[in-house]
Amino acid sequence: MTSQLGAPCPFLAGPMIEKPQHFVGREAELDYITSRIMGIGSSSINVVGKQGMGKSSLLYRFCQIYEQRVENPRRFIVIYLNLQESHCRRENAFYLAAARQLLNHPLVKAKPELMRPWKNIKFLDRQSFSGAIGEWKRQGLFPVLCLDDFEALFRYPKHFNDGFFDNLRFLINSNILRLVVASHRKLDFYQRRYKLTSSFFNGFEQVLPLGELTEEEAWELVSLPERIGAKAALSTEEQHLAREWGGGHPFLLQLAASLLWEAHQQGLDVSWAQAKFEQVARRIPKPLWKIPPYLDEFVRSYGSVGMVILLVLFGIGVLHQTQVFGLLQK
Repeated sequence: MTSQLGAPCPFLAGPMIEKPQHFVGREAELDYITSRIMGIGSSSINVVGKQGMGKSSLLYRFCQIYEQRVENPRRFIVIYLNLQESHCRRENAFYLAAARQLLNHPLVKAKPELMRPWKNIKFLDRQSFSGAIGEWKRQGLFPVLCLDDFEALFRYPKHFNDGFFDNLRFLINSNILRLVVASHRKLDFYQRRYKLTSSFFNGFEQVLPLGELTEEEAWELVSLPERIGAKAALSTEEQHLAREWGGGHPFLLQLAASLLWEAHQQGLDVSWAQAKFEQVARRIPKPLWKIPPYLDEFVRSYGSVGMVILLVLFGIGVLHQTQVFGLLQK
């Protein structure tokens, strides 16, 4: 979307954020993924969040910046794969989609010896895929698959069965493959729902709940593109309206800000933007575990002592883990 003066709208409501200048915050989550995926004794991670929380954007951003966050980035091949858009309806289609992304990585293209294990990717099966990435491990290279919309696989139970998931677990346990899996619910929910017995689902002790943005992140978003040295697209009054409508919800904030920007560009009344916002917002499920303002104030006032008390409340079931994680971020 572009104004009459040619200035593009800095807010994106809906599509995955691909351009770095549009991505805001999530530093704590990116640090969490980096340390657990690329550290010693690393394990796979399940990123869990409701619609509109920015799971796709987070995984894509991790793929963009992981080289800046690790000491030896050339040991890793990190790729993003949306399982819904890739039409992975059969097991060999999954291997083919993953292989294409891996082989398209600049590091692989620059080293012909990394191409040799993938002699005929059009006919990849479980054995040939496992053998190819196993050869990469022998060369000191670790593939990391960031798999978005993971629940798409469960729609085809004949192809993505216990045998498929057992093989993935074997590759993870052998430190041949590492996964960052994004889903609306924890993976053990899908295990129970589809009556799967694979140990694959027991290996995701590292769960990253993706909730609302922090106060600082939310204000940074509505003040775009101020952080890159440009004038904020919204006036101070419009920024406060966007925060009032969208709260800390990433999608709703983007939606509110983009509509206020559009209304300003076209000379429309704020009521037009509000009506459009409410029309879309009522279809978006609200987060189950919002952080009450009094808890935020409590932690700010009492610091580490307050956090100890909150952890005790979490231990006895008064608070949810997403609330505690959100407060730790702040």
